[in-house]
Amino acid sequence: MPVDAVLLRNTAAWLRKARQDMDRVERCLAAESPDVEDALFHCQQTAEKALKAFLTFHDQPFRKTHDLASLARQCADIDSALAPLVDRLDHLSEYAWAYRYPSRLAEPTQVEMQEARGAAQAALEQIFRRLPEAVQAAMG
Repeated sequence: MPVDAVLLRNTAAWLRKARQDMDRVERCLAAESPDVEDALFHCQQTAEKALKAFLTFHDQPFRKTHDLASLARQCADIDSALAPLVDRLDHLSEYAWAYRYPSRLAEPTQVEMQEARGAAQAALEQIFRRLPEAVQAAMG
């Protein structure tokens, strides 16, 4: 049975944005003077957009939120194999705002950065694997 063309386009659009954010993570970290704070923001954004792509494909509404645990739980309700993402992504939620505004937060560590990067990449890969090839074709 063919997949709805609108769902394919919308899902592909979310995934393209997620991949762009992952590319931004790599550029931030590859700079002569790495921008770890901005890279962490883009890790959060990668995971958020990947989860929203999955929900979009399954025609599930989601609220405007940066709460990755909430979005991951919605995804896990559709595909229980995604349940481990709930805990793995929860701590990334704060990167949507933590370093975007003045705060008393400590400088992020390299370990923190690598964990965030791994979690974001895992979310993107796991979501991508759970979507049909038609989504990949719609990405161009």
